[in-house]
Amino acid sequence: MLAESSRTYSIDLPGFGGTPKPGRQLSVEDYASFINSVLVSRGVESYVLVGHSMGVQFAIEAALQRPDPVRQVVLMGPVVDSRQRTVVRQSIALFRDALFFESPSSNWVVFTDYLRCGIRWYLTELPVMMEYKTEQRLADAKVPVLVLRGSRDPVAGREWALQLSRTAAEGRLAEIPQCGHVAQHLRPRAVARAIRSFVAATARPRDPTR
Repeated sequence: MLAESSRTYSIDLPGFGGTPKPGRQLSVEDYASFINSVLVSRGVESYVLVGHSMGVQFAIEAALQRPDPVRQVVLMGPVVDSRQRTVVRQSIALFRDALFFESPSSNWVVFTDYLRCGIRWYLTELPVMMEYKTEQRLADAKVPVLVLRGSRDPVAGREWALQLSRTAAEGRLAEIPQCGHVAQHLRPRAVARAIRSFVAATARPRDPTR
């Protein structure tokens, strides 16, 4: 839906989306460097970074590595909730989300993404996600930040999302009603509206009009 009004890039990261698996474990910093290199290669000079779930960590780190072209950052369903920083608790939260708060089609998208990723690569990268201190790294970001969650999301709880929005130098929280962790699938137009409203409200004078 964002592509209807803005030039939008969706990046398949190494090891995900059917891309080849790297020969070693990649850090959050590695993924961020990859994102920045892709945007540089495409000649994108000003942009809003949007990350979902684990991708939130990559978006934060990309903004910290190369802050000048970043106008805003959107964190959807951010992980890892400081009160759920164990694999068991994260697994329970994801199971609850799939069972109670997602549609069959969104569960299918998530399930097939896991299949394409593969259990070995997922388990290789899981410790990277769990060890990254999202709240600490976000505190160093100097751009406007939108923390966006589904109102029923058990993975990114409201208190955690509120904490992150208050951690950012210029943070806001928005909730999409009646959906869970994959809000962009169940309520794509509402998610797009929330992002567009945030970008318009926090645009700075040097931002290009889009």
